[in-house]
Amino acid sequence: MSEQSKETTFNITGMTCAACSARIEKGLNKMEGVEQANVNLALEKSTITYDPKKVKPEELQQKIEKLGYGVSMDVAEFNITGMTCAACSTRVEKGLNKMDGVTSANVNLTLETATVTYNPEAVSPSDIIAKVEKLGYGAERKQDKQGEQIDHRQRAIEKQKWKFIISAILSLPLLYTMVGHFSFTSWIYMPDFLMNPWFQFALATPVQFIIGSQFYIGAFKALRNGSANMDVLVVLGTSAAYFYSLYQSIQSIGAHAHELSLYYETSAVLITLILLGKLFEAKAKGRSSEAIKKLMGLQAKTAIVERDGEEIEVPLEEVTTGDIVFVKPGEKVPVDGEIVEGRSALDESMITGESVPVDKVVGDAVIGATINKNGFLKIRATKVGSDTALAQIVKVVEQAQGSKAPIQRLADKISGIFVPIVVGIAAVTFLIWYFIADPGNFPEALEKMIAVLVIACPCALGLATPTSIMAGSGRAAEFGILFKGGEHLEQTHKIDTVLLDKTGTVTNGKPVLTDVVLAPNWNEKELLGLVASAEKQSEHPLAEAIVKGVQEKGVALTQVESFDAVPGFGIEAKVNNRILLIGTRRLMEKHLVTIDELGHQAMNGFEEEGKTAMLVAVDGSYAGIVAVADTIKDSSKQAINRLINMGIDVWMITGDNERTAKAIAQEAGIQHVIAEVLPEQKANEVKKLQENGKHVAMVGDGINDAPALAVADIGMAIGTGTDVAMEAADITLMRGDLNSIADAIMMSKSTVRNIKQNLFWALGYNTLGIPIAALGFLAPWVAGAAMAFSSVSVVLNALRLQKIKL
Repeated sequence: MSEQSKETTFNITGMTCAACSARIEKGLNKMEGVEQANVNLALEKSTITYDPKKVKPEELQQKIEKLGYGVSMDVAEFNITGMTCAACSTRVEKGLNKMDGVTSANVNLTLETATVTYNPEAVSPSDIIAKVEKLGYGAERKQDKQGEQIDHRQRAIEKQKWKFIISAILSLPLLYTMVGHFSFTSWIYMPDFLMNPWFQFALATPVQFIIGSQFYIGAFKALRNGSANMDVLVVLGTSAAYFYSLYQSIQSIGAHAHELSLYYETSAVLITLILLGKLFEAKAKGRSSEAIKKLMGLQAKTAIVERDGEEIEVPLEEVTTGDIVFVKPGEKVPVDGEIVEGRSALDESMITGESVPVDKVVGDAVIGATINKNGFLKIRATKVGSDTALAQIVKVVEQAQGSKAPIQRLADKISGIFVPIVVGIAAVTFLIWYFIADPGNFPEALEKMIAVLVIACPCALGLATPTSIMAGSGRAAEFGILFKGGEHLEQTHKIDTVLLDKTGTVTNGKPVLTDVVLAPNWNEKELLGLVASAEKQSEHPLAEAIVKGVQEKGVALTQVESFDAVPGFGIEAKVNNRILLIGTRRLMEKHLVTIDELGHQAMNGFEEEGKTAMLVAVDGSYAGIVAVADTIKDSSKQAINRLINMGIDVWMITGDNERTAKAIAQEAGIQHVIAEVLPEQKANEVKKLQENGKHVAMVGDGINDAPALAVADIGMAIGTGTDVAMEAADITLMRGDLNSIADAIMMSKSTVRNIKQNLFWALGYNTLGIPIAALGFLAPWVAGAAMAFSSVSVVLNALRLQKIKL
């Protein structure tokens, strides 16, 4: 085992015999970077020694999963305290990723959180907390109570505010004395006590060492762990000014204060300005979490439930699965459930973004936090607590806001080496000014060095990406678009091909009765009554569509005397002493039923339109045709046209026959169709498009879409679909409206553009600021103000994403 090698342990599921363990071991040992892999069948464990420069733990895990086995890992979230800049978060992240048993660690500076994927057999949450504390920061296991986290953040802002206020009170007199440093301001009255070095010392010292202690502590911890952060720059700059002033004060006892080169005001004002910047930054970061707070605020606080035959009001936490919940008009639905009594219209806009209320009747599912508009409802709770749709949405938004976009790696790398480089530049600046530019003028050289140290603080660089990800994913959630991670939010803008599943995605997924054709001498009401009465005995979805359509027309159904389903043909039934045949041409031919010319033409026309047409015969004679179709969604045509106008290729994929598929595609405005595809073949069709250089987004709603959603560059699940599809997808579209696809792409483009703007200004600010400070064109206090403004400007620019209208 070489010095750079690491060891990790995985719990493996799905092994049934020695052949399984041998297969995994052989597969792992073939990987580049794996020095040795041992798989223990009895313990269901794999211990792997690997070179972290050549292979990552995630790749080892993916290899095991690719071989057909599962890897048991835990994920824990921690609140991290004490981080001040990107260098801090990078150091914590690196430290955690080096731990044996940790698969991946992601530290978010903006949210002050760490998400760690780890093997519980090799490392525990307490070990992770101990590691963070050893690195010089605080850590605690994050609880599911969002309110506590928000209160914690609010208390931190309040503490920062009082620090700034006290620092400003002590620094203002020192700022006024700065006026006395210039000959052209000598006419301004300056009280002698303000110019007294020991009075200035008394004001500056508590600012430097009490209020500014956070910077000293942060710098000490960083240096102790062999790295440097923003605190190091602040401490070097302000300490140089403070201690030089103290030295001057001691050396010049008795001299006139106006003759001394004191920089107490520089150190105190710098700390005050940095605290002000931190305060603005903290408040702005709090605003970027507004989406979470809004979502949490949607939840009802109490619920009226039926217990022992009585209606009682209980806290929401006490509602359990199976409880009958009463919801009055105007109230929020407290939990996810199913209506067992009553009917109403529900406003689901807060969850799906759809503004039109949805009619609900007995048997329909309802979502917690939606608003009951006008009817009294009794609901059986099916999902409570963290299982509800709202809780899952909050969880997804949190994950997205806490995740790291690939573009952030650049900023992290720069931040990791930035501080040492700046310290070197500051030292060179001092030497050039002291020995060349203005020989022997120590105060002047010191001032330029301080300005370089302060102007270069990399706060803006560390905030550039995470604040945009937070604001962008939060805003998207308000439109019913849930990005599972920052990487998906970044990658979606590259999509140039969208592959749409037909049923439930382009179409409504529920067939409806569309057409009725009558033979001569037949009345529509009479024929539909016979047909629906017979079809009511069938469980087929097309039969359900016919029965529902006929009942909506107000036609009464009658008793069925006999019923027989003929697979592949249709049904035979006896209703009101009349023999009915409903089904295909082959069924009619079998019973020697003759279809007139108009009937044949109607059948052909319906099939060309993509409808399923069924012939009807009564007592051996042709009586008419009923046609059923899965109609396209009202918004599909507009949404597809919108995607095409954005330059995106739109494809439809379905298991239906080509004739029906092309009819639906033509109606929806889709030019490319892949028909007669088995569920397991959909993923292969995605791969074929990818092999042609396409960046593919797969959009689906069913279990059979899950493999294709996972293979696509971006998988989008319609939120009205199955949980499996939503789990496999990278983005969940809570609305069934396909316009959400274009909205997701537009949101991604806006966010990526915003990130690039932030990185440009953060990098450009430092690139321009350092030479300007080194050349002597910036006083240290101006550099401090500029540094604080840069961080705030980056966060404010990111917050513009919260105002985007789609």
